[in-house]
Amino acid sequence: MVKKLYPVVALLILAWLFSSCDNGANPEPIQPSVSNPAPQVLPSDTQTPQTSPSDQVTQPAPVVTPSSQAQVASQALGVAQALPVRGRAPDTDYSREAFGSAWKDVDRNGCDTRNDILQRDFATVILKSGTGNCKVIGGTWIDPYSNESYTFDEAPSGAQIDHVVSLKNAWQMGADQWNDQMRVEFANDPLNLRVTIASLNQQKSDSNAASWLPPFKPGRCAFIATQVAVKAKWLLYVTEAEKEVFIAILSKPECEQTQLPN
Repeated sequence: MVKKLYPVVALLILAWLFSSCDNGANPEPIQPSVSNPAPQVLPSDTQTPQTSPSDQVTQPAPVVTPSSQAQVASQALGVAQALPVRGRAPDTDYSREAFGSAWKDVDRNGCDTRNDILQRDFATVILKSGTGNCKVIGGTWIDPYSNESYTFDEAPSGAQIDHVVSLKNAWQMGADQWNDQMRVEFANDPLNLRVTIASLNQQKSDSNAASWLPPFKPGRCAFIATQVAVKAKWLLYVTEAEKEVFIAILSKPECEQTQLPN
């Protein structure tokens, strides 16, 4: 009986060995791990981070170089180039009275414009007592048109106040359309006023820059820059000849550093 079992046991052992070999040769496939893709951020989902003033970086002030100084100084030339041009209107209706009586206290400081300008432009000033530090009765100044020193006295040949852009020129170049109050303010605008000797004031008279320039050539840069500033401030026209003189003077090397007065 025992001998009959041996063949059966041997067959069972062989069957088990064959099944083990098959499992080793054909292992179960390993499934690769699948990773989820990173979520995409759409443009509409993107937010710009807000920064507070404390988070902002303060930039250092720009360094002023000779080239940048020239750009600043060229302001007068640039404004001159932009001034509107037209011909002069007739002067038949012009009168000094159209600009009010001379001189008024338009800034209401208790002193008329003439004495305000004398005090501004004089190097030394003598005031009359009892006038509230207003009336100038003496002093010295350097004339901007001649660069000469003068002593003021109250004689007619002494210091006079010049309208750099004359009232008549203003009338012909746009002021004829103004109301009375605007013309009074123009006649008393300190920007347009300079102390000068009587003889030069009369020589200049109502001339524009195309027909009269200061005899002191280095002073022409400031003279033209003032005319440009006044014309621009009061929206006055210039003639073609005026504009050519403005640009020619302000384009000179000696006028490169000339800035508009204010």
